[in-house]
Formats: sequence, structure tokens, C-alpha cells
Amino acid sequence: MLATDRRLVLKAMLAAGGTLAFDIQIAAAQGAKPNGAASARINAYVAIAADNTVSITSKNPEIGQGVKAMLPMLIAEELDVDWASVKVEQAVADQSRFGEQFAGGSMSTPMNWMPMRQAGATARAMIVAAAAKQWGVPAAQVTTKAGEVIHAATNRRAPYAALAAAAAKEAVPDAATLTLKDPATFTIIGKPVPGPDTPAIVAGKPLFGVDTVLPGMVHAALLTAPVRGATLKSHDAAKALAMPGVRKVVVLRQLGHDDAPVDALAVVADSWWTASEARKVLVAQWDNGGRDQHSNASFAASAKAAFATKPAATIRQEGDVAAAMAKAAKTLSAEYSYPFLSHATLEPQNCTAQFKDGKLELWAPSQMPNEGKDLVAKAFGMSADAVTVNLTRIGGGFGRRLQSDFMIFAGAIAREIPGVPVKLILEREEDFRMDFFRPGGFHKLDAALDANGKLTAFRTHLVTFGAKGAPGRGGELPNDLVPANLVPNADLGMTVLDSNIPLGWLRAPGSNALAFATQAFMDEVASAAGKPLPLFMLDVLGESRLVTPPKIPGVPDIWQPPAFHTGRAASVIREAMKISSWQDAPAKGRGFGFYFSHLGYFAVVADCAQEGDAIKVTKMWVAGDIGSTIINPLNAEQQVRGAMIEGISHVIGGLQVPIAGGQVQVANFDAYPLPRIDVVPPIEISMVRSDFPPTGLGEPALPPAVAAVANAISSLTGKRVRSLPYKA
Repeated sequence: MLATDRRLVLKAMLAAGGTLAFDIQIAAAQGAKPNGAASARINAYVAIAADNTVSITSKNPEIGQGVKAMLPMLIAEELDVDWASVKVEQAVADQSRFGEQFAGGSMSTPMNWMPMRQAGATARAMIVAAAAKQWGVPAAQVTTKAGEVIHAATNRRAPYAALAAAAAKEAVPDAATLTLKDPATFTIIGKPVPGPDTPAIVAGKPLFGVDTVLPGMVHAALLTAPVRGATLKSHDAAKALAMPGVRKVVVLRQLGHDDAPVDALAVVADSWWTASEARKVLVAQWDNGGRDQHSNASFAASAKAAFATKPAATIRQEGDVAAAMAKAAKTLSAEYSYPFLSHATLEPQNCTAQFKDGKLELWAPSQMPNEGKDLVAKAFGMSADAVTVNLTRIGGGFGRRLQSDFMIFAGAIAREIPGVPVKLILEREEDFRMDFFRPGGFHKLDAALDANGKLTAFRTHLVTFGAKGAPGRGGELPNDLVPANLVPNADLGMTVLDSNIPLGWLRAPGSNALAFATQAFMDEVASAAGKPLPLFMLDVLGESRLVTPPKIPGVPDIWQPPAFHTGRAASVIREAMKISSWQDAPAKGRGFGFYFSHLGYFAVVADCAQEGDAIKVTKMWVAGDIGSTIINPLNAEQQVRGAMIEGISHVIGGLQVPIAGGQVQVANFDAYPLPRIDVVPPIEISMVRSDFPPTGLGEPALPPAVAAVANAISSLTGKRVRSLPYKA
């Protein structure tokens, strides 16, 4: 887990753990007030209608990771209702009621496993208390089943709806007094539940940010500089303003995130097509400020120079790597690299905004709406209470929408046309240009083996990107990198190259690149040791134990890297070998990868073959451990399959974002081809259960998939894949 992610997690965990009871108390005090068809709202998450329909609020943004089903499933389970009676509603961004609401870091499950169950159990306890009072019996004698309260001794029963209004007035029980269900009695958790939005998506109904329509709405298109970070010197909007339907051209200066502010021109028009066409005739002069010197070639040259010297920063040192190398039976050294990547969300960045009576209301497909709300308020000197954010479904996030620049742009445009709602949609070319990219990187790796083929030393020098010596988002080198945390002699070093290219978190940030470099190199080391990679990794892991990384100085405990359980890692490796019949592996074309990230342990086996001029992955096997419980098996399977497909695309899909003259050299999907259905191989998945609380699944399966596919190609061709994307 990266340091930046830990700060995010801490904020959210404190919000979730520290405000849950407070949220429930507030909701209980207001619970008797009707909410649409609801007869009563029991707490912030649960409202019960007169027909016994249960409305459950899902607090986090839905980006396809399945939380709109998963979070309500936890509540419904402990509320003890039938899932068929549940109606799921999307929360608005409201930190005072729901705590931090975000989609990132695979944290929805670990952060909400207990709080959401407690929310459901609290509502159930209040309903039971109300029934006990009405019937004049001890609450301990009242049971529940499928949305009914039951007193067996007197053969009385009543639907929750009959007691909801009274229950809303009951005192909120202390969380310590709640009795949660035994997992053996679960009727919803652990069952396959389709996403609540699936029927609407299939029917093409409006759900996403780009679908937002408001009365009297106008549209906006954005023009930014070809070189990211350039400032606007002058512009001529006469031709654009002369076009029928164009209302205004707005100049935006130094807006966006503090680390990546931009100047831009926004065309406001009666239709988006008109705004888009008018954008094309804008004339703008930009001051690049020297930012046009960066390119792939300059980055590679800088990395080569960095490798000739010591790393600028030491992340971790254990033992004496130089001495271990000197007395080793074998030493290996290799250089690996990977490109900048785009999030390439199918739904382009967009936001609808209306500024009226000094208040700003937004409709946004945001992964981090409360942070977006705060950034918007800060940008315009407004109180956060004057900003409302309505969450729409998100058509692809992958970390891009953790940045809220598009919300700020829309807010700025709306403030120029008070009272009129405006929908900003970035053109595809602008969307690529305005991305916050997965940083590229260069690794120089070294390893030592003793006479028995045991790994005795590991060293890596990462050349990454950022500013002023600090790595950007997703460019960090963690101190718990496998295998550095498992060998007696280890040296992790890092050098940061300055760049004008804004960096962002991409699904499994950091890990999606580090897994390739480290596990592909470990495949080389394993080969030198005379063993296949999975068996070699089992040797490196050793006995089952908990490995705690060294603490980062000055960082609170809750932000520190997580402990690594070698036994859990070994279990998924053995399971992957088992389901793939590793002992019957083909002579060539099979690869393996293991990685631990986002609290999940995953091992992947991939087979590939030459088909004409192309290499195709023919089958994949996945073994994972995310704890004791798979909350929604249907969604779990979807997440793992998606990770495998994305892993394939990182290696053989041709995905890369070249940089030349400080400019992004990708403008559309013709140059950034997303994987199509014909690349998807059969995928076999096995989840290993362990006695640990459940953790997230949106990200940890991806990193080892990248490594497994790269290693499979190396096995097939006999040539090491040391740079992505693979080129024959």
C-alpha cells in the first residue's frame, strides 16, 4: 500500500469508524419523517415503505466494482430481510451522514464490512425494541425473519413496515451491544447478486454522468494546450462566437488540482455538437514555459544516466548486498521498463453544474465526491455547505476520477452563467490529453544466488517520475516490495525525474508496474536457479509467518505498510499450480506471476501460443485470497475476469502513451486500442478462504496477471520480455 493511499485510507477509516454511530443517531431523530413512499427512515441507510419495501442507501460511488450491490447486501443481511424486497438508492455526497465516500484502493470492503453490517443490525434492533414495547414482551423473546418480527410464544408477527415509524423513535443501541449474525446463517452474503443497475444499463436508460439532462441546460466543450501545463498568452474567439447557438466563450485560468493547474477556453452553446464545432475554430497562443523538452527519448536517456550513479533516495536497506553479490555462486542483472498509460475511460470526463443563489450544485461521475466538493469550494472561495454533489453512475474510473478537475471546470463555467445548468463533456482528444497518467518507469535489478540456488540478495533502482524529488501518484517504490522483504540482503533505491506529465492512480497503482518488473526478473532468477518460478517463490517465502516491514519514520502506525503473510501467499501459489495442473505444463508458453497488493494475495498462471503473426493468451488460471468471505461471488468473478483482461492488454494490447515535445501522442482509441472480446481466453478462478476479515477485489488480481502474461511470452519465444508493451 502506497503512502498516498494510506493517507486516503486513514481519512476514510476515521470517517467510517468515527461517524457511523453519529450518523445513525441523526437519522433516528429524523426517522419519523416520511421519505417519498417510505413510512419511516430508521437510520442513514435504511428506510421502510408501507408495503414493506426496504430502501437501502449505497454510500459509495459505483464504477462497475459492484459496491451498489455489495454495501446494501451487508446491511440487508443484518437487517434480516429478503433481498427481493430491497430497493437500492444512491447516496448524495454527504460526509456528515456517510463519512468519506470514495471508490479507490479496493477499500470499500475492508472499510465497510463491519460498519454496514452494524447499520443493518442497528435498524433491526430498533424494530425489535419497538415490537417488544407494543406487545409488552421482553425484546429478547422477539425474533425476526425475512422482514417480519415474530413473538413465537404468543404466535404474533408483524411486517417491519407496521413498526418502522415507532422504531425510528427508539434509542440507538450502542454498537457494542449489537449481535451480528453467525456467518453460517447468512442468506444474502455469499450469494450471487446481480448489480441493481444492470437492467437499466441493458435497456439503455440514463444512469451515467453524460446522461444528465436538466431543464434549460446548455453545453460546454473545453480547449486546453497541446503541452500540458502551458499557459494561455492570447486568444481569438470571434469565429466561435459568430456561430449560431454559441452563447459564450469562458477563459479558465490555473484551475484544477494544485499540482496540475491548467489554462483553458470553454465554449458554451445550445448543444454539445455546436460547442464542439465552435471549439475547433478557437485560436489560442500558448506559452509552453520550457515544458516541451520532455520526450520518451529524453526520459530513457535520463534513466540511463541515473543507473550509472547511486539512487537519489534509499527506500530500504537490509544486510550487505555488495558482499552477498561478491560471494554469490551466481548473479543476475537486468533492466526493465514500462510506459505511461492512460485510464481511457469509455465515458469521457464530464460534469453538469448549476450556480444559483450563491450555491453550486453538481452532477458528477466522481470517485471521490467529497474531496471534489471541497476542491470546488476552495477554488471559488465558497463554503463547502454551499456545494452539493449528486453522484451518477460512472462509466469507467480506474482511478482517473479520483481527480476532480472536471468538477472544478464545470463549476467555473456555471458561475459565468448564473441560473443556467451547463453540462461539460471533454472531447475524446481532450480527455486523453487531460488525463493523469500511470507513470512510466525504469528498473535496474540485481540478484544473487548461493550454490544451492537460494536467493541471498535483491536490489533494484527505480527511476520514476514526479516533481522536486518526490514521486508522483503511482510512482512510489514501497519498502515492503516482494522479495526485498524476504531476503537477508536487500537494497531498494529510487530516483525521480521531473516531468510536466500529470500522474495519477491507475487500477492497482504502482503494483500494476512493479509486479511486471519484479516477477519477470524473478522468473529469470528462478531459471538460473533451475526451478520454475512458482516453486522458486515458495522457497523464497519460506515458513508460514507474518512479515512486518520496517516503519516509515514520522508516519503514524495506521499509515504504515501492511504486514505480509507468507502462508497466505504460499497457499494461493499452490492453488494456482493445482488448478492449472502445473506438473503437466507445456514445454513452452506458460508463465506465472504472484503479487500482494491492496491486502489481497493473488497468483496467476497464463498459457499463450503463436497464432499467425500474433501471440494470443489461450488460458488463464487465478488463485486469490481476500479473507474469509466472498460477499458477492458473481461480482467477485467479474472483477477477477476484468483484471485478467486488463493484464493481457498491458502486455500484448499495444497500450502506451508516448511523449514527444512535452505532448501526449495519443488522441483516441485508434492509437490506444482497448482489448476486445476476441482476446479473452478461458479463465478459471479459485478463491482460497482464510481466517481473516474480507478485503477488496477490484485491484489485487491485476498485477500478477501482467507478470504471468509477460513470462508466458518469454517462455514461448525464448526471449525475455523486459519492456512493455511487448513487441515481437
